[in-house]
Formats: sequence, C-alpha cells, structure tokens
Amino acid sequence: MVDTKASIANHYHQRTKYDPETIGTKSAGLDWSQQPIPFKEYKIGKTFDLKPYLSNNDNLSDDDRTQQWRRISHLFFCSYGLTAKLPSYGAPVYLRAAPSAGGLYPAEIYLISRGTDLLPAGIYNYQAQSHSLLLFWEDRIWEKLQEACFWHSALEETELAIVTTAVFYRSAWRYEDRAYRRICLDTGHLLGNIELAGAINQFHPYLIGDFQDAAIDRLLYLESDIEGSISVIPLVDLQGQNIKIVANSTTLTSEIHTNYPDLADGDLLSYLHRSTQIKEPIKLASLSETNATRVDKYNFPFCLKVSTQTIPINWGDRQERLENTILTRRSTRAYNGGDLSFEELKALLHFTYQPQDYFPQSLDPKPDYFSLETIETFIAVSGVEGLEEGCYYYAPKAQELRQIRFKNFRRELHYLCLGQDLGRDAAVVLFHTADLPQAVANYGDRVYRYLHLDAGHLGQKLNLAAIHLGLGVSGIGGFFDDRVNEILGIPQDEATLYITTLGRPRS
Repeated sequence: MVDTKASIANHYHQRTKYDPETIGTKSAGLDWSQQPIPFKEYKIGKTFDLKPYLSNNDNLSDDDRTQQWRRISHLFFCSYGLTAKLPSYGAPVYLRAAPSAGGLYPAEIYLISRGTDLLPAGIYNYQAQSHSLLLFWEDRIWEKLQEACFWHSALEETELAIVTTAVFYRSAWRYEDRAYRRICLDTGHLLGNIELAGAINQFHPYLIGDFQDAAIDRLLYLESDIEGSISVIPLVDLQGQNIKIVANSTTLTSEIHTNYPDLADGDLLSYLHRSTQIKEPIKLASLSETNATRVDKYNFPFCLKVSTQTIPINWGDRQERLENTILTRRSTRAYNGGDLSFEELKALLHFTYQPQDYFPQSLDPKPDYFSLETIETFIAVSGVEGLEEGCYYYAPKAQELRQIRFKNFRRELHYLCLGQDLGRDAAVVLFHTADLPQAVANYGDRVYRYLHLDAGHLGQKLNLAAIHLGLGVSGIGGFFDDRVNEILGIPQDEATLYITTLGRPRS
C-alpha cells in the first residue's frame, strides 16, 4: 500500500512503478484513432525560414547577418530538427535530433526575443516540419520574462531565450500516468542537444529551473490543463562582447506537498505537475550550489576499483564530427551480444561525465544541470573486454568503477527491462538513480522534475558518444523499478530514474 503521508513526488513515483504482477492490468490498449500529432500548428504568424541557412547556399551573401542566421538555424536543427522520415501504415513517422520514447515527441520549443536585428521582439514557436521560426506574438515582453524567472542574472545580458514546454497527452496517450517521467527524460535529451549545439554555434545556454510556471504559461499562451512550461534557457551570444555573467542558481528549493486528495489513475500526472509549480522562490540553499562540492557517494570497503581515466574523444577542430553525430543518431533496436572494449566504455563515461576535459575543443567545461549532485550511476557489465562481469558504481570525481556485485546479469537484465532483448544482449546497461526521499526532503517535490531532466541530459551525451564510436545505444524508461535494487545489489534507497543500454548493434 502506498504511504499517503509521503510527499506527492514520492507518492507519484510509487504509484507509477511497474510491477510484474500488475503491469498491463490497468491499460485497455492503445486507441490508434486518438494517436496525438507531435507538431503544434498556429493559424496566424510571420514565418522566418531557416532552411536556406543549413547549407552553403550560393545565393546568400556571406556577411555577418547571414552568419548569424546560419548559427541560429544550426542551433535549432541540431537541437530538435527533423532528421529522417520513415514510412508507416498511416502518416509518416518523423525522427528528430533528440530521441523520444515511442517517437511521441512531447516537447515544444519556443524562442523569446528581446528584439534583435534579426528577430523582432516577441514569441516564436520552432516549427520542426518546416524548419522555421513562427512569430505568433509580436510584443516586448522581456521584462515579464525576467520577472517570471525571479530576475535571473543571465537574462540581464541576453537578447534571446529558449523555453521548452511539454504537451502532456502526446506521451500520456501511450504511457498513461508514468508519462511524466518520460516527458522529463525526453526534455533532458533535448537539453543535452541544446548544450552541445550551443557550443558548436557559439552560444552559451544557461538553464533556469526556478520560475513562476503560471506566468511563463501565460506568456506563451499555453493551455495549462494540457501543456506546461518545463525549462527556460537564456542564450548568451559568445560572438558578441566578452560578457561575464555571475549566473544565479539553475534551481531553487520548492514546497513539499503531503496534503493531497486520493488520486485516481489518470489524474496523477497532471496533479504532480500542478502541485510542483513555483509561485514564489523559497530562500534556501540552491541545488546548483552543491553541484560544485559533489562527492562520490559510495566507497565500498575491499571492493575492486578500476580507473576510467582516458583521453578525450576528438570531435574535430570545429566540432564537425559532433554535429554529424547529433544529426545521424538513431536508437538501436537490437544488439548482437558482442563485447565492448574497456577503452570504449571509458570513452563513453569520459565524454558524459568529464566536460572539463573538452574545453580545448570549445565545448562547455561546466554545462548547467539542475540537480546533478543527487544522481548516481550504476553499471551492469555483461561483456567488456578486460573487465569482470558484475555491477559497478561509477565514481565521477575519482574517475573509477567500484565493483558492487560479481555476477553475469544477462537473464535478470532481460527480465528487468520488461523482457526486452536490448537488456539481455547489451554489453553494458547503465542505471541513473537517486535517493528520492532524501532529495525531496532537501529540495522539495519539484526535484522530481529536475532529476529526470538531468538523467535524460546525461543519457543523451551517452547516446552521442556511443554513435560516434560506432556502437549501439538505446534508452529504456520502462522497467520493474523495485527489482533493480534487489537483483543488482544497488542500495535500497536509490530509485531508478533511467536505463541506457550499450552494445554492438546487430547488422
């Protein structure tokens, strides 16, 4: 029985766990006639076409204005652009630069301009189908944006800001109440792309997680019962003046809600989102203040410790290999069961967790996250040359793997991942976890959003490193939650947020 005295975040997490005895008993199956369309349409607005700036167009001059448009075009295309069109029984399926569970793409991207030479002041929606920006509300609303974000310092020096939102039904149609987890994971994938696409195109994206949700929703004219704001991202133009910003925290603590009604299935997602909205900031220590002092949590006595230090992945002088990887990334559908080399595993971990070593390649050495210090990484190794099979804790500060349990887990991983062959045939299965009750106690219920955003952000960097190395990779958001800790030997207070499988793709 669920403890009704738990906070709403803990209550939601418990209620949306998959269990082998109950999975599938509540769902009546998918109604394909109600499948949501993953694109937003506006009947009026002014279109700014970004397609001409994706390639070297001989009809365009090569002046500063064109170069600015080129950077903006590549930023949006590498973040959330359409990268493939697949045939289907009904409408074609479009794939985007960021992965999404079930190909449902719940996220929307808006751009707010203070008013620039290129983009008049107002609100734009990124139209992925046409790769364009649609100005649907022309007005000077920057001060309202600043007020809604509690006067975050990054907004003082910038002229452009991205806002990511979510259309809840796009994911809930398939994943029901558990969809909020996947919505935040999918948005985290998008944030990972924005981080890297920003660096490629000389923008610095600052993440803001603490904002007045209702105020941002009103600014964007969202229908608050079916969609909501998830993150605000000021974009600092690194080609402009040498601006030094002492940024505020990316996140502040929020309220803890324990007084909530009995919630029926189907009401959990919307209630969690509403109850974790911020009206006024709580003046307590922020999450980002503790990111810099993060320590590796688990240091088991007498365990095997293996260094993961290695040289950085080479993304090219102008990160051309990184952009190509973003645009060619695909989720792997099947592995052949072959081993990875230990050097490949080290490279994967290094790119994901050691951003400071990529500064010489003009990537951000300190990218923003929301609650990174609360996330832990455990790795089930089934096939890595030179590394014993078993479960390891990855210590990012020490850059080492610490063995927890020595065992071949292939059969159990197949079971944990709801019988998906990806879990069984992968060489490595990586788990992002968090001590959820402690995280909520320290930072409030809104941390549930932040944890999944960060797990998706990390997962996307794993995706890109794997694709660059010629490996297969696929994220899994559906698993038997409580069995993970029991089988792998992970401490019971760690709640599993996300699973990433890695291996040799089947040809």
